Amino acid sequence: MGSLQNQDLRECTACACFAVRRAARVITQHYDRALRPSGLRATQFTLLTMLGVGGPLPLSRVADRLGMERTTLTRNLKPLIDAGLIGVGHGDDLRVRTIFITAKGHRAAVAALPDWRRAQRDVASQFPAGVLDSLANVAQRLSSMRAQTKRAQQRQAKEMRK
Repeated sequence: MGSLQNQDLRECTACACFAVRRAARVITQHYDRALRPSGLRATQFTLLTMLGVGGPLPLSRVADRLGMERTTLTRNLKPLIDAGLIGVGHGDDLRVRTIFITAKGHRAAVAALPDWRRAQRDVASQFPAGVLDSLANVAQRLSSMRAQTKRAQQRQAKEMRK
């Protein structure tokens, strides 16, 4: 192993993926600690608020909005369903599973709101003005790019089957 190979690896110490994932873990841990009195985890609170604001949504759309795989979302939903905070139903298309916040889930989200607000203020105070909005915009753009790529791959696969 020469120093040339080590030098090649040094550029990886400024990896955007690592920096963002580490920041996400630290921030998530902060929200989890803040929300602990409510009995909710940050990811659960996010899901409840998404459904509370957006209404019932197909499972695949929720997974897309959260940037996670459907299987991961399904696994994460189980404790919320078991606790009666989220319900599962079907829309017009019986093949599509829809999830919705229950009255109990809505009460739990509202009760956790003061804890979330404290965590939000703490985290926001650590960033210069506009940075959180910029992060949200980057996430939205990257998500859109991923969706476009996914649609293109689906079209290509469809063409290959013809």
